[in-house]
Amino acid sequence: MSTDGRDVTARKAREDEKRTSGGGSGRPRWPRVLLGIGLAVVLLATLAVVGLRVLADRYERTMTREQLLDPSARADRTDLDGPLNYLLVGSDRRPGDSGAQQRTDTILIVHVPKGLREGYLVSVPRDLLVTIPPRGGYPGGEDRVNTAYEYGGGGQSGAQLLSATLTRLTGIRFDGAALVDFAGLRSVIDLLGGVNMCVRDEVRSIHTDRVFHPGCQRMDGAQALDYVRQRYDLPGGDYDRQTHQQQLLGAMLERASETRLRANPVQIHRLVEAVGESLTMDTNGVAVEELLLALHGLSTDGLRGVQVPSYPQTIDQVSYVRLDNEGEDLFAAVRGTRMPQWAGTHPRWVTQI
Repeated sequence: MSTDGRDVTARKAREDEKRTSGGGSGRPRWPRVLLGIGLAVVLLATLAVVGLRVLADRYERTMTREQLLDPSARADRTDLDGPLNYLLVGSDRRPGDSGAQQRTDTILIVHVPKGLREGYLVSVPRDLLVTIPPRGGYPGGEDRVNTAYEYGGGGQSGAQLLSATLTRLTGIRFDGAALVDFAGLRSVIDLLGGVNMCVRDEVRSIHTDRVFHPGCQRMDGAQALDYVRQRYDLPGGDYDRQTHQQQLLGAMLERASETRLRANPVQIHRLVEAVGESLTMDTNGVAVEELLLALHGLSTDGLRGVQVPSYPQTIDQVSYVRLDNEGEDLFAAVRGTRMPQWAGTHPRWVTQI
């Protein structure tokens, strides 16, 4: 692997990220962080003091429903006995929008083992080299996994091509999917009164003039979203960014569970609306009320962040990530019932949220 090649790739990546995230003339692009089932279901279930049916009805009225899963990637069942697998995708654009630059830089597979008391948030590396099947005008071929959403046209069709790509890679079929609109995410965090984030290494934002100093601190929506999108100058690069994204999910759920918030029906109503407006969901035919009831036992104590075992590789001066044998074993565990055992024997790739 050439050092010069890595430097060229890094410079190009920095320029591209600045251009597509507000550093140039384009529209601001919010951080690649997914709340997904954690926010859409666990957060709402945590706030269920107002009543499950009322909460579900409110959420149904604000949420957008789309067929986000390709038929080849959809589980052929609608029961919630578990284990369950959900695909969570982040985008700055809602389904129906069109245009370029619709890649998603964070993709999560959420695995909930039977019993529905714990969950594993598997972060798929954005640069993972995969085979993308043909779709529409795209002939198919090898590329980074985060380009599948773009090649599919973004929105609903982009999510479908991404889901088909992941099923082809992992063999996993999904019980549902969620597409997060980051433009609405900042208001959700602010309605929570900010979140507590612990910074391990000093981070200088490439998008703003912020410097995040080590230590635990309260961040508002703009600060938290800026922090979790950073990857340059971090010891683990994009792997550290994945961990920070998972940390934000846990911080949001922790804030949502506080008694002060649960006892405020007005604040709950505002949060439900904000969550619903920032999410598009494919529940695979399952009613939201049933999802809330089934997953209400999940909490931050039962959530683990998982990184896909992989390694970097430069091909023609372009940086990619390749899956290794442990990664194959991880996907086999997610397909079946062995995820807790896999996590126990591979602590290097697992973090407590």
